[in-house]
Amino acid sequence: MMISPILNSLTHQTSSNQPTLCVITGPTAVGKTDFAIEVALHFDTVIISADSRQFYREMSIGTAFPTEEQQSKVKHYFIGHKSIQDYYSVSKYEQDVLELLPSLFEQHPVVVMTGGSGLYIDAVCYGIDLLPDPDPEVREELTRVFEKEGVEGLRQRIKKLDPHYYQTSDIANHKRLLRALEVTIQTGIPYSQMITGKAKERNFNIQKFYLNRPRAELFERINLRVDQMMQAGLLDEVKQLYPYKDLNALNTVGYKELFSYLDGKYSLEQAVEKIKVNTRRYAKRQLTWFKRDSSYQEIQI
Repeated sequence: MMISPILNSLTHQTSSNQPTLCVITGPTAVGKTDFAIEVALHFDTVIISADSRQFYREMSIGTAFPTEEQQSKVKHYFIGHKSIQDYYSVSKYEQDVLELLPSLFEQHPVVVMTGGSGLYIDAVCYGIDLLPDPDPEVREELTRVFEKEGVEGLRQRIKKLDPHYYQTSDIANHKRLLRALEVTIQTGIPYSQMITGKAKERNFNIQKFYLNRPRAELFERINLRVDQMMQAGLLDEVKQLYPYKDLNALNTVGYKELFSYLDGKYSLEQAVEKIKVNTRRYAKRQLTWFKRDSSYQEIQI
């Protein structure tokens, strides 16, 4: 596996006084886990997961947890450390990782972070504005508004409470509207005033790489992985999680399609094909996210 570009770059960085966070990302099924393990073994270090779907212990098959063998080679953090019923956010992840890194850097001049959740990686590298956790009562009330009045009801409320957000943001996305209203109502401060968008200083070096493969090869790997997940028992995993299907953690590719199968909307064959199609689309969105950031170095594997 061609890890020499990373090794050369990191060897140069480790000569400085500051430790280095090595980010290895890329689209789903590209081969991040094996690649990151090889790099971690070379530097005798650990891995921090930046895959927001792998945080939840009940979703091991559908999110392709590192195997027991892989985890025995290198210690992994943030794998299955939460339940699907726990509230967890990108800002909490940023906080948790930044609290952990100093102790890791005391033992390792290089720490590897790997996963495909670009927003979570950005939170650690650049910071995210500190926003309050949602108040259950406020969220419940706003959810009732959405169910009764639709997205237009949310739009009219944000237009009144935060006109700047209404004029400048995506007001077609009801989830973003809900979050903006939650924060505004809880704090009394317009949401748009609480989002600075300024990168935060970090006291460690950051080296960022994204892995890529020829498109046809990547899509073939995605299709094969879906078939392997089904053979490993993904449908049984989904059946166990069906009572919780409305939880946000389960609103993800691989689970929502099989929930629809269990609801009688698709045949099993159709559901599996939809998982493959939606996973390929997700991989394209991931690549778009990484390519927009010039601080990433692309590595073809």
